[in-house]
Amino acid sequence: QVQLVESGGGLVQAGGSLRLSCAASGRIFNIKAMGWYRQAPGKQRELVAAINSGGSTNYADFVKGRFTISRDNAKNTVYLQMNSLKPEDTAVYYCNADPSWVITGTSDYWGQGTQVTVSS
Repeated sequence: QVQLVESGGGLVQAGGSLRLSCAASGRIFNIKAMGWYRQAPGKQRELVAAINSGGSTNYADFVKGRFTISRDNAKNTVYLQMNSLKPEDTAVYYCNADPSWVITGTSDYWGQGTQVTVSS
């Protein structure tokens, strides 16, 4: 099993910044990719950004140029730096870990979610 613990959410004004963290523990040797998804009320969960063990990243178009995903392998932690936040970024953000090289969102390894609220 893999356990994921997120932190760093909160309330911020539009244009502000937040950094989310996701610490992984357990059978992490199986994990090749980690990423962040988000889900706003009444909407489907969507991929925000992902990074694999090789360092390759991918971003949703709606965050390109504003969000940066990174990882600290020594700490088994993935970060999501969110800048220039917009009210439409308001959502619960979930960390996901995937045994595949490309994150699919179908793995069973999810964090508990952290709320991000951006006020206008």
